[in-house]
Amino acid sequence: MSLQRRRTKKTAASKHDARADTLALVKQLRQLRSRSGREQTQTYYIEGARIVAQAIQAGADITLGVIAPELVTGEHGQQTITALRGTGAPIAELDADAFNGISFKENLQGIGAVIRFRETALGEGVTTKNATGGWLALDNVGNPGNLGAIMRTCDAVGCSGLILLGDTVDPYHPAAVRASMGSLFALQIVRANFNEFVEWKHTHSAVVVGTTPDVQQEYRDVVYPNAYVLLMGSERLGLSIEQQHACDILVRIPMVGTCDSLNLGVATSIILYEAFHQQRQKQASQADVD
Repeated sequence: MSLQRRRTKKTAASKHDARADTLALVKQLRQLRSRSGREQTQTYYIEGARIVAQAIQAGADITLGVIAPELVTGEHGQQTITALRGTGAPIAELDADAFNGISFKENLQGIGAVIRFRETALGEGVTTKNATGGWLALDNVGNPGNLGAIMRTCDAVGCSGLILLGDTVDPYHPAAVRASMGSLFALQIVRANFNEFVEWKHTHSAVVVGTTPDVQQEYRDVVYPNAYVLLMGSERLGLSIEQQHACDILVRIPMVGTCDSLNLGVATSIILYEAFHQQRQKQASQADVD
């Protein structure tokens, strides 16, 4: 066999191996679209220059960077790639077709990353002591877009984190991550069942606030402590009787008109912002005294 033929054969084999490696990587990344795939690997996939930059800035544990150089445009995209390489995480380069195979976005930006879960167990240092922004506990929330929007509000008012109870949707669902607009990286994430939550509440003397239309006390009629936990139920049913019994304070959000309930994200935001408003007033009053 001539030297040229051996080189040609070797080049063809190398291309075949590279193609096989690319297909294997695409398959692995596509598996992160499912909750089982994410939980099995304890990782999730994010995509887009802005959210990848936010993950880097927040110190997220990036296990793999994914880029398609031909799709990256603009100075911000290039800066994000530089920052991504600076994390020390391995980088996989894909062509546009392969990147499209893993993407869940219409406007491909050619930048993605695989992030390791960062969660805290309820018994591992999770406390309301010295928590100026409180905690939010969600039970059986089923809509990932709702959860993502709620994460943005939690971040905006300085919540310490989220306690996800029962069969609440995966916070790493692509729709939840996208709707969070990067706020996911700023929050502690805790998973527990309801009985564990109640036991934790009593152990730490946590003040739990809940909402129900069945009480007269409105959400602005109470003084929210600096350290509190807001407990919200499912979108359709709200808090059960058992969950209401776990609350130290129950309030209602007044409504007129024909609707009988608010969107969960809206209702959660109303309470969180009232507590936030009260905390700011306390801080302003204290500053005046000082």
